[in-house]
Amino acid sequence: DCAFCRTPCPDYDSDALAMVQARVEKKDPEAINFLGKKYFFGGLGLQKDARRAVKCWEEAVELGSVDALYSLASCYRLGNGVEQNEAKGFHLYGKAAMQGHVESRCNLGIYEGDQGNY
Repeated sequence: DCAFCRTPCPDYDSDALAMVQARVEKKDPEAINFLGKKYFFGGLGLQKDARRAVKCWEEAVELGSVDALYSLASCYRLGNGVEQNEAKGFHLYGKAAMQGHVESRCNLGIYEGDQGNY
C-alpha cells in the first residue's frame, strides 16, 4: 500500500507518478523529496534531471524535509545539478546533522578527519 494515502500501489509508472504528483500539489515535503530522487536517479518514467531534482529538494527543505536537506548538501558538495560549492555542502550537512540526520553527521566527521580535526 501507498505510504502516503494507504491505497494499493499502482502497477504502472504513470499511475504511480500521478499519485506522487497529487501529494506534491498538496505540498507534502516527503513526496516532493521522493519526486526529487526520481528526477535525480531516474524512475517512474522520468528522465534523469539533476537540476529539477535540486529544485524539488529546495522546496522540500523549505517545507521541513531533513532528507531533502541531506540530498541538497550532497549536490552542492559534488556539483550535481548546481555549481560545486563544498563549503555550502558541508554547511547544509551541518544543518541536517543538527536535526538528527545520521548520514550528514557521518559526512561531517569524515570531512573533519580529512582536515586533521580529531
